[in-house]
Amino acid sequence: MKKIVISGSSKLQDKVEYWLHYFKALNYEILDYPKYIEPNEYEKKLPIIFQDFYTSLENTDVYFLMNEEKNGIKGYIGASSIAELTYVVILNLIHHKNIEIYILNMPSEEVSSYDEVKFWLDRGWIKIFSKKESS
Repeated sequence: MKKIVISGSSKLQDKVEYWLHYFKALNYEILDYPKYIEPNEYEKKLPIIFQDFYTSLENTDVYFLMNEEKNGIKGYIGASSIAELTYVVILNLIHHKNIEIYILNMPSEEVSSYDEVKFWLDRGWIKIFSKKESS
């Protein structure tokens, strides 16, 4: 059974639920995914969530960035998601991991990390997700 970490905006819980069901149906073991945090719990829970999430990144077989449309921007990638994506790319390059890295959509040129993501795509370090490849 392949292990997967789903990344993306925790504010898109309907999309998170869709992808959780999608990958569970394909018999993936889901190590972590974006969880909604109540605003009054943010400061207390965030360090633990980051620590657990990055530990999951180190132990996954597949990293999936569900960069859905957000705030009218197609292929949105926020600051936390680009940090996670970068971390997984570095795990592969420096620590010789063999994590499969997928993003759902090509990011809009409006996304501040567009150039980096395109660079990684052009080198084959990450791939645009295809439902055919995941099954």
